[in-house]
Amino acid sequence: LYLRFTAIAVLVCLPAILFGAGSEAGFRVNLTPSYPLGLWRIAPLNRATRVGDHIFICPPLTEEFRRARERGYLRRGICPGWLSPLIKTVVALPGQSIEIGASVVIDGVDLPRSAVQPNDGSGRPITPYAGGAVPPGFLFLHSPFKGSYDSRYFGPIPADGVLGLATPIFTFGP
Repeated sequence: LYLRFTAIAVLVCLPAILFGAGSEAGFRVNLTPSYPLGLWRIAPLNRATRVGDHIFICPPLTEEFRRARERGYLRRGICPGWLSPLIKTVVALPGQSIEIGASVVIDGVDLPRSAVQPNDGSGRPITPYAGGAVPPGFLFLHSPFKGSYDSRYFGPIPADGVLGLATPIFTFGP
C-alpha cells in the first residue's frame, strides 16, 4: 500500500515539478496559433531589440489588456496581472511611422500579412490602433497570423516588458 501511495504521489507531483523547473529555465509552451505550437525558450537578449526579432514580451497592465484577457485573447501567465507573455515579431522601433488602414504601413511600406480585421474570431467588433509614430521606449509588434492580437489593435507597447528572444525548441506547424 505504501509503495502504491508513493508511486501515485510521484506521478501526480512530477508534472508540476517539471513544469516549475521548465518555467525557471525559460521554457514556455505556446498553445496559440500566432506562432507554431510547441515548446519555446526565452533566450537572453544582450543587445538592443531590432526589427525582425521574435520576442517574448509582457503586455502592460492596462485596461486594454485586462479587456483582452476577459475576451480570451490572452491566457494567464507570469506577467503582471497574471497575464501571459506574448510571442511577437518586432516590426517597428521608436520614431517609425505607423499607418493603419486595410493593413499596416510602416514608414510608407506595406507590412506583409497585416490585414486588419473588423471582428475578432468570435465575431465581436475589434478596434484597430489609430496609428502614429512609435514613441520612445516602445515597440510595434506583429504576427503574420490573420487572427493575431497584436499592435494592429493595441498599438505600440513598452519595450521594458521584453523578456528575451523567442527561440523555438520543439514546434509543430508553419
